[in-house]
Amino acid sequence: MTHDFPVRPRIASVAGTDSGGGAGLSADQRAAQAFGVHLCPVVAAVTAQHSQAVRHIKALSPALLQAQLDALAEDLPPAALKTGLLGSAANARALARWVDAQRRHQPDLALVVDPVLRASTGAPFADAELLAAYRDELLPRATLVTPNRREAAALLGQTDEAGPEALPAQAAALRALGAQAVLLTGGDAQAETQALDWLDSPQARGGLAHPRLATPHSHGTGCTLATAAAAALARGFPVADAAVLAKLLTTHALRQAGPQGAGAGPVWATPGWGQAGATLPTLGWDDLPAAVAEAPAPPTFAPGLYGIVDSAEAALALLRQPGLPLRHLQLRCKAPPTGADAAWHAALADTIRRCLPVAEAAGVTLWVNDHWQTALAAGARALHLGQEDWAALSVPERAQLQRARRQDGVALGLSSHSVWELARAAGLRPDYIACGPVWPTTTKAMPWHPQGLDNLAWWAALSPAPVVAIGGVLQPDQARAAAAAGASAVCLVRGLAGATPTTLQTWQAAWTAGRATEDDRSAGPDWPHPSLPRTA
Repeated sequence: MTHDFPVRPRIASVAGTDSGGGAGLSADQRAAQAFGVHLCPVVAAVTAQHSQAVRHIKALSPALLQAQLDALAEDLPPAALKTGLLGSAANARALARWVDAQRRHQPDLALVVDPVLRASTGAPFADAELLAAYRDELLPRATLVTPNRREAAALLGQTDEAGPEALPAQAAALRALGAQAVLLTGGDAQAETQALDWLDSPQARGGLAHPRLATPHSHGTGCTLATAAAAALARGFPVADAAVLAKLLTTHALRQAGPQGAGAGPVWATPGWGQAGATLPTLGWDDLPAAVAEAPAPPTFAPGLYGIVDSAEAALALLRQPGLPLRHLQLRCKAPPTGADAAWHAALADTIRRCLPVAEAAGVTLWVNDHWQTALAAGARALHLGQEDWAALSVPERAQLQRARRQDGVALGLSSHSVWELARAAGLRPDYIACGPVWPTTTKAMPWHPQGLDNLAWWAALSPAPVVAIGGVLQPDQARAAAAAGASAVCLVRGLAGATPTTLQTWQAAWTAGRATEDDRSAGPDWPHPSLPRTA
């Protein structure tokens, strides 16, 4: 009898043993299993420790470390490599040489560097020579480096641990030393109400936050975070997505933590860390706080069909149909390539003013895509912005929009195409978050892979706001499937072509059928699939 076993993505952890089973390779194994990857444990050092103290540390020889790595290269080459306790500068240099050799025929090998310089009990793990090896040998080769504040200060030659206000500058300085991305963790600063990390990556830069969990049991947190990030990279996620997923898994592991001895107990990563009930971390924008909580809790978002049109004529033709089943209609009027002049904005304002009373009479929320200043001046009460639109706003413009939400009740919808964009949108507490493209679309050129129904279901389970499915919805069966996956609304663009009362009712019937089966869904996956290549 034969069995078909899945070949899981492989990661290797070059780290130390923990005789107490809390940190090091023990924590790495738990995190790897929770993320469904195969961990190859490469021992760099052996420690004698328990939950209260480290009694002894013995670094293995560089030759023995090299032998373990070479054995992996022959048969089990990892997609990602994570470092923990290395024990000696000689081991760090041997590892750097192995990475160079491996990347000559495996150029996309990811390297996550967790610079373990001191135990949580206070025992030092690194001398000046090892610190220099981190700076000179490992950081320039790192795909991601995950120091805490104290470790970042040591790597940068700073004498004092910095406060949270210094995180952006420290992360930028570490990237200047050669790291492709930095996730500078602040979870060890117990006085703060948020576990605030700082991400500086090619895709996104900002505070990565989650409300602090009140637990004394955090042994192995750094190991878990770095291993989870390596697992995400091995699964093909870009580094910003990997950081968000690693934070999500680590928060789950902290919730499962408990005592094993008299001291701090180990965190415990298990399957189920990314399913409904988990709290998605929020990702800030540039130098803004991680959680932008200036807006009130959003009002109830009406579930249903969401149409998108590009002109007043198309909008009015729909809105005047009797018994229109649409709950939402978006005006997506794109400016000419040379830029919109005053006359174009005046025409857009006129379009909005013509459509608003008709939409209100039909019981339809009219959303205006982009051009938010013109939209607000024309009386619009609901805006939709893409991530690039929000990113292009100045800080005063963002504050103006948030004031309109707080004081005037203006609704805001945001696009998202990846895990890090979902986390960014979540921090702004919008009225809905769009997930797209669910299916391939030609409406807009974009680098993102289709999300599919599996990612849509994950978005719906983890998003703190209602999720709107968008992209490639051409047949009523797709609306039914999107509703069954948990979407609060589904966008029709090309699907509205030639719409008649009969065809719209067909769409509505499909949507209603999907909503009726939503509660029948079993627990979704712990993680989505990547919607952008890791090397993007």
